[in-house]
Amino acid sequence: MMDAPPPQIARPAPLDAIDLTLLAELESNARLTNAALAARAGIAESTCTQRLRALKARGAIRRFRTDVDPAALGLTMQAVIKVRLASHSRDQVHAFRELLPRIPNVLTIFHLAGADDYLLHVAVDSAIALRDLVLEHITVHPGVRHTETQLVFEVIDGAGLLPGPPVER
Repeated sequence: MMDAPPPQIARPAPLDAIDLTLLAELESNARLTNAALAARAGIAESTCTQRLRALKARGAIRRFRTDVDPAALGLTMQAVIKVRLASHSRDQVHAFRELLPRIPNVLTIFHLAGADDYLLHVAVDSAIALRDLVLEHITVHPGVRHTETQLVFEVIDGAGLLPGPPVER
């Protein structure tokens, strides 16, 4: 009796040039109207609407959001907090993972491989608030073995995932 072949993992169809153009334009400016986006991609507005729906449905577009400057909210101090867990049992990791989205002032959470298990990018209004965030929301978790906090001097946007539209001079 022969074993059945392993199941094939379904992979989404590759993105074509129009999909990539739409994504690049939206990555540059997510507030473009459908008409402006269609014009930039060289397609009809109805086609643009269908393409965007398809990109959302397949997960290529995860969400639309506003990038709020923490300083505008009085949160002028940013830090990266490295977290090491005491155990890597599934239950311990899951319990800590469940806590993370509820910690106030956390901008981004990275689950890592390596010496540290998590990196948390946070924004607060003072050194005291940073200390309190670490002591009251992170180190109190029984699964946390070690934390290390580093101040962020500047946040610089990267190039993004797609080449942007040409810069007009």
